[in-house]
Amino acid sequence: MVDIEKQAENIQIQARKVVKESGVIGAWKSIGAEINLVGSLKTGLLMKKRDIDFHIYTSELNVPESFKAVARFADNPSVRRIEFRNLIDTGESCIEWHAWCRGPEGMDWKIDMIHILKGSFYDGFFENVAERIMAVLTPETKRAILNLKNDTPGSENIMGVEYYQAVIRDGVRSWNEFSEWRRLHPVSGIVEWCP
Repeated sequence: MVDIEKQAENIQIQARKVVKESGVIGAWKSIGAEINLVGSLKTGLLMKKRDIDFHIYTSELNVPESFKAVARFADNPSVRRIEFRNLIDTGESCIEWHAWCRGPEGMDWKIDMIHILKGSFYDGFFENVAERIMAVLTPETKRAILNLKNDTPGSENIMGVEYYQAVIRDGVRSWNEFSEWRRLHPVSGIVEWCP
């Protein structure tokens, strides 16, 4: 039987190498931005999905400055593709960047860089969610989440918070229970649940 926690630890080691070698943190700091790791890598719950999440803050959302940071990041030869969405005039007050990088092990990784206006509604919100998840995780709930993530078919696109809410709040432990839980709790938009 595969040690699920060891498997997760190995992929998280790979993810941290991708972060370091991509230069993503330095690229954003070069424009004076604050950059914070959030999501599954932050909480220690990254499993199969090669997805790294950052929230980035500046006192104003300036599209050319955001492009300047991403251009510096894109200069790294491991960066294969980048997508941009301007959501400045929405309730999210952000600029979304999604990049695909080739990791040192030859696999592609997605790096989500959400450039958020400091002082807006989501300033620090998901950092707090990550801290709360880490505070309430037990060895048993951590294993349950990692097992569910590991059992997820590659064709499924499931947000991490769905697993956390189902396991931590609602006691879900099996793939069948989780499938039913998702049917009863459809997601539309941003999930603002926090334990």
